[in-house]
Amino acid sequence: MKLNHRHFIVGITGGIAAYKTCTLIRRLQDEGASVQVVMTEAGSRFVSALTFQALSGRPVYGDAWSSPSQSGPANGMAHIDLSREADAILVAPASADFLAGLVQGQAKDLLGSLCLARDIPLLVAPAMNRQMWQQPATQRNVGQLRKDGVDILGPGSGAQACGETGDGRMLEPEDLLHALMDRFGPNATVTFASTLPNIRGLLEGKTVVMTAGPTFEPIDPVRGITNRSSGKMGFALAAALRDAGARVLLITGPVSLKTPDRVARTDVTTGLEMHAAVRSAVSELKPDLFIGVAAVADWRPAAPSAYKLKKESGGTLAELQWLENPDILADVAQGPDAPFCVGFAAETGSLNELKERLPAKRQRKNIPLLVGNIGPDTFGAEFNRLVLCDAQGLKELPQASKHELAYALVSDIAKRLSHED
Repeated sequence: MKLNHRHFIVGITGGIAAYKTCTLIRRLQDEGASVQVVMTEAGSRFVSALTFQALSGRPVYGDAWSSPSQSGPANGMAHIDLSREADAILVAPASADFLAGLVQGQAKDLLGSLCLARDIPLLVAPAMNRQMWQQPATQRNVGQLRKDGVDILGPGSGAQACGETGDGRMLEPEDLLHALMDRFGPNATVTFASTLPNIRGLLEGKTVVMTAGPTFEPIDPVRGITNRSSGKMGFALAAALRDAGARVLLITGPVSLKTPDRVARTDVTTGLEMHAAVRSAVSELKPDLFIGVAAVADWRPAAPSAYKLKKESGGTLAELQWLENPDILADVAQGPDAPFCVGFAAETGSLNELKERLPAKRQRKNIPLLVGNIGPDTFGAEFNRLVLCDAQGLKELPQASKHELAYALVSDIAKRLSHED
C-alpha cells in the first residue's frame, strides 16, 4: 500500500463530479490512507454527507460552527485542528466559485477556512463547464493559484454533464490517486509548485513538436531490438511545456504512460515511423521548438523476417543485416527554416565522461542545445541528473525528480527562445 499512514482532507464543493470522489476515497483507503471529508453546502446538494461518512468511516464536516460528533476538536477550532493532522488538502471537485474564493483569500465556510489556515500542501481538481473553464477570469484565477503554490490537477477534457464537450472535466479517480501517490508515496519525488520556477506563460503562443520513449525495431513477428527508455522524462517535459503555455505535439514510441492533459499525442513504433511522423509534423505545424527526447534505436534489421526465426535454423540471427536509422534530430536541424532544436543524449559511464562527450556530439548534430544524462540507472526511474551543453560550455542541473528537471529545463529553453526572438 503506497499511502500507508498518510492522512488527507478531501474537500468537496458544488459539482456533479462529486460522484467521482466517492471512488477516490475508496481507492485512497485501498492504498492505506485515511480520509477526512469536508463539504461545502453546495457540495452536499450533489452527494450526501451520509454517503461520504459511510465511505470514509469518519463524520463529515461542513458547518464551521459545530462539530459533527463528540470526536471533533474540543476547542471548536476545526478550521485549525483538522489541517494540523493531515498531510495535504485535496479539493475535488473544485468549482470555479471556490477557486475564485481561494484567490481572494475568502473564508466563508469551513473548507475555505481550512485552505486559508493551512501549513500543508493544497491540491485542487477543477471541475466545471468548458465555457466557465475558458473564461479569462477563471484562467487568471488558476494562474494566480499556481503562483501561490497551489497544485492544479487537471482538468481533463471530454463529454460533460451539460451535454457539451471540452476542457473542464474533473480528472478520473485513478488519475487523482496517482497524483497523490507521486507526491506522498514511499518514492515520492514531485515537488510542489511553490518550489518550482514560475514558467506560466513563458511559451505562450509557441508550438512545440517533441519525441519521447523508445523505438522498437522488429526482427521477426515476435522479436525486436529496443532500449530501456520509459518515456518518463519526455512526458514530464511535455507537461511542463504545456504549463508554460505552449501547444505541444508529443510523438512517442511504445510506452505505458498516460498522455499529459492538453497535450496532443501521436504513437509510433519504429525509428522510421518516428522519423516520418516528425517530418510531417514539422512541415505542417512549423513549430518554434523541436525537442528530441526519444531514445531511437541506432540500427534496424534490413529485412525483418515474416515468420518467427527458429533456433533450429542455426545462425540466422547472426546473419541478419543491419541498417542505421535516420538521425531525426539532425534532420530537423538541417531543414529549411529549422525550429530551435534541443536534443537529449544518454551515455553510460561517469559524469565526467558524459561531459567530455557532449560538446563534440552537439557540434555533429549542429544544434544549439544538447541535454545529457547518464544511464542505465535513470531509465524508468523518477530521478535524473542533466547536463546542458551549448556553444558557451556546460551547465549541470543537480539530481532531482524528472518533474522538477522538466520545469528547470523549460525555464532555460524559454530564455534561449526569447533571445532568438
